[in-house]
Amino acid sequence: MYNIVERGGRPIIMTHIGRPYDKKTKTISTLQDESVDAVVAYLQRKLHIKFAVPRFSTTEKNGILDIDTSINWLIHDLKSRKIGGIYLPNSRWFAGEEDKGDKLNRFVIQLSALADVYVNDAFGSWQPHGSTYHIAKYLPSYAGLCMQGELYHVQSVLNPSKPFVAIVAGAKYDTKIGPLKEIYKKVDKLVLGGLIYNTYLCAKYGVKIAGVEESDIELAKELVEQDKLHKKILELQVLVETDTLEGRFEGKFRTIDVKDFAPGQTYKYVVDVDPVSFERDEVKQEMNSAKTIFVNAVMGLMPHFWHGTSKMDEVIDKNRSAQKFFGGGDTLQTFKSLHPALYEAALNNIKYYLFTGGGTVLKVIEEGDPMGLETVKALIDNKANYFKRSQNN
Repeated sequence: MYNIVERGGRPIIMTHIGRPYDKKTKTISTLQDESVDAVVAYLQRKLHIKFAVPRFSTTEKNGILDIDTSINWLIHDLKSRKIGGIYLPNSRWFAGEEDKGDKLNRFVIQLSALADVYVNDAFGSWQPHGSTYHIAKYLPSYAGLCMQGELYHVQSVLNPSKPFVAIVAGAKYDTKIGPLKEIYKKVDKLVLGGLIYNTYLCAKYGVKIAGVEESDIELAKELVEQDKLHKKILELQVLVETDTLEGRFEGKFRTIDVKDFAPGQTYKYVVDVDPVSFERDEVKQEMNSAKTIFVNAVMGLMPHFWHGTSKMDEVIDKNRSAQKFFGGGDTLQTFKSLHPALYEAALNNIKYYLFTGGGTVLKVIEEGDPMGLETVKALIDNKANYFKRSQNN
């Protein structure tokens, strides 16, 4: 934004917050806690710049149907520098944002009519939606400085210095199958966490853990068989089991050891890795000797079971020579809340890089080329098309 303003530009900003579209009911909610108001308040407080947020009519089930002409007054104020910028409502409130038909076309045309140039700085939004992909068909389009930085640094994850350790966690195994297969090919050691790890343990040891689906266990058996040959998965041995997901209650949780697993055993919810797991000699040795570490993981069920993630961050930081890549909103938010001083230091440490989109990094790993992302290809195609037009003129 500084760069745009310094060059004489006037910014109109758009972002998405939450998931207001309900896939089951096919409706869009416009709740206040998913508005951009808090973001705007933060920016105004930090930058001392006035941002205007236009208020468009909303429908009960389809969110905002149109960018109406009421915004023209704000555009006039923006051009005359009466305001510092316009911050549009949550992009996912617009009916056309994730649509594939007439609503999409109308939305993108209305959106493109507001500006002269489009800049995509949302590396974390890799899905081809109206405001991240289709708009590039209508305006001269560019990658923002943040996007450029993330596209550059993700190459170091695709082609890492060895040894390479990746730490991946998640709440659903089936959504991570593609990335996991590709990560497994690249890593020297792979550390799993969350329900992904629980699923792997069920598949390998024949145990049952609450919350793990049978279909996911079947899918994980392929990874188990693969690891019998290559032995890349670094198991975290001591885990935390709890009777309830409602909180951390004395007498309701305990540690369990993977070495005690036997086929047919049943466990309640496994919600964290005990910090002692990261103190094992094998784990410390692999972490300390790594030249590249990629983290897309929160090891425990936050906010009550944070101890494993906290210890993981500390162990990773002790390796001062490795290039460390953290990615994903949950990963970064947890990192910041557990270790605020370390997080702030990491922002200015060349040995750390914090990706805004962990899911996008996983998608790039799965595809093998960041330039293959649909949103990036749209920018490349846009440049080619505008170059052809200039040549013809």
